[in-house]
Amino acid sequence: MGDGARKIERAADSGGRSGCPVRRGPDGVWQVCGYAEARAVLRSTDTVQAGLGIETVEKLPSGLRRPVLYRDGPEHREHRRQTARFFTPRRVDERYREVMVRVAEAQLGKVRAAGRAHLADLSFHLAIEVAASVIGLTESRPGIRRRLERFFPEKFGTPGLTSLHGIRWLLRQNVNWLRVYLADVRPAVRARRGQRRDDLISHLLDEGCSAGEILGECLTFAAAGMVTTREFINVAAWHLFTDDALLGRYRAADEPGRIAVLHEILRLEPVIGRLRRRTTAALELPGDDGVVTVPTGALVDVDLESANVDARTVGERPELIRPGRPLAEGAGAVGLAFGDGPHKCPGAHIAILETDIFLSRLFALPGIRMATPPGVGFKDEIGGYELRGCTVECQV
Repeated sequence: MGDGARKIERAADSGGRSGCPVRRGPDGVWQVCGYAEARAVLRSTDTVQAGLGIETVEKLPSGLRRPVLYRDGPEHREHRRQTARFFTPRRVDERYREVMVRVAEAQLGKVRAAGRAHLADLSFHLAIEVAASVIGLTESRPGIRRRLERFFPEKFGTPGLTSLHGIRWLLRQNVNWLRVYLADVRPAVRARRGQRRDDLISHLLDEGCSAGEILGECLTFAAAGMVTTREFINVAAWHLFTDDALLGRYRAADEPGRIAVLHEILRLEPVIGRLRRRTTAALELPGDDGVVTVPTGALVDVDLESANVDARTVGERPELIRPGRPLAEGAGAVGLAFGDGPHKCPGAHIAILETDIFLSRLFALPGIRMATPPGVGFKDEIGGYELRGCTVECQV
């Protein structure tokens, strides 16, 4: 079969591709681009979360519990331990597979009926319903998709509130928070105050979380489980539509074989290409001239995209899609696309399985083809991409 290559070229400077796994940038931010070095930073207990809008979260009242994404240390580890049961491979298969199949079939029914559809719309409906079932947002009023699209901003963080633009942004986001709370979170919380269910919101109520704190957690999981999964479904479909050999392999494979193809696409096209950490103690990392010491309080920019094409870890021709490629000991098939360490994405199994369930059925449609390729936008703050405008057609 032929070897596919990445489709999305991000503009960010990549020290990893120039052979420097660790370096200090002219702005004082440390750039980590090698796989082993990046994994060491993400696994270190001497770092805390940075970026991803943490500047905004830090302005919240001190008595309000932060969403798990923005916590570190023992409290964070305990929360992850208690909620791990919602994301195990066995639970994903037993509890969520049926939901994924039902929603995927419903969305693809739209393609069968009309003969064409926008892929971003189909995939977002799927991602919303699957994530909502995990979280417990099952009593939402109509319009959840529009509410979520309004809420998630083009940029993370907050504009300066001394400007008129910043004040308008803050007011708009407060309205968006209120919309999601009233239409989605409050109905779910009310239903579970009377009778708990086996979902995240029920767990948060048992922990004594307020409705506002539950709202924060729900939006965090919505960003992780809905927005990023939509982008991966779109980029994986783009690769398959434009690589006949890869599509042939995908169609002919059993589920583990198809997932191996998806893993390799995700390694090459991580939806979030950059994570940030701040050191709480001196951190020693290997560098070109021996051990490099990153000082306490330093901001570290972890380039996941470059780490995932580190030939020392993923082997020869790392820029090509080669499912089942031999990897260095301890490396995962998706590289660091789901992060690593304490903040590694808990929903990895969910995202991969729902992508396969959807795409395996999409590519089984008679005469399925990509009528319009997607346009590519970028979220520079997270090194991420956004694909829109892809239209698919099939025989009616």
